[in-house]
Amino acid sequence: MNLAIFASGNGSNFTALVKAVKEKKIKAKFVVLVCDKPEAFVVKRAQKAKITVILVKREDFASRADFEAAIIQRLGNYKIDLIALAGFMRMLSPGFVKLYRNRIINIHPSLLPAFKGAHAIRDAIEAKVSFTGVTVHFVDNQMDHGPAILQKQIKIKRTDTLNSLEKRIHTLEHELYPQAINKIF
Repeated sequence: MNLAIFASGNGSNFTALVKAVKEKKIKAKFVVLVCDKPEAFVVKRAQKAKITVILVKREDFASRADFEAAIIQRLGNYKIDLIALAGFMRMLSPGFVKLYRNRIINIHPSLLPAFKGAHAIRDAIEAKVSFTGVTVHFVDNQMDHGPAILQKQIKIKRTDTLNSLEKRIHTLEHELYPQAINKIF
């Protein structure tokens, strides 16, 4: 299975997936990183891991359709079986999702459908819920939606701060994402 990762930020899930592939915990070949932000730390992580990087900046295109067409065209050079979103902070269009139907997955730091969006961990703390978690799901045309592949719960401790909970959530994400990929293939 040829795997593409889409990321826009730090890349800790990217690194966890690269490690899982190298340790043969995922039955996949890491092919390419797609990133929309050249300054993102994930680019340095990919270069260090000797993973091909496709940089496609949204502001270089007149429309989202043109931006996605450029990604699709460049991905055409590879035989991508699965796209794993790992902090790619853009909604994909219905046309893009349809093209890769059931081959795009996302990881989200909550037990969806609770706490959708970019601030799920903070939202869980502010809501004073007793637990949250991580969801890996297939991507559809709605934000943080689509059939769940795996979910795992984590208790929010009374002493948790945003920082401490983020660290525990990220550790859980790094465990769960490879498991979800293996469950698909």
